[in-house]
Amino acid sequence: MISGFLALYIFMLAAFTGYEIISRVPVILHTPLMSGSNFVHGIVLVGAMVALGHAQTPAETAIGIVAVLLAAGNVAGGYVVTERMLEMFKTSKSDKATK
Repeated sequence: MISGFLALYIFMLAAFTGYEIISRVPVILHTPLMSGSNFVHGIVLVGAMVALGHAQTPAETAIGIVAVLLAAGNVAGGYVVTERMLEMFKTSKSDKATK
């Protein structure tokens, strides 16, 4: 089993690395990056469902249900944001009429 300090160290290292990578992404690549992160959130949702399926106590079941709900909301929200960002790149009908 991983000790608490080692788990905290790995979490902090992952958070710092993620922040440094994301902060250097050009604006034009934010939409593909959002789609890729939605894929990762889908994997988190599957993991939450597996954990819920293995729950044995009421507390584990409650935590699993909350995890599934939050993960599903995260996936759905990510796709809504991606769709809105993609709408910004489409030309409007008034733009086509003036050309």
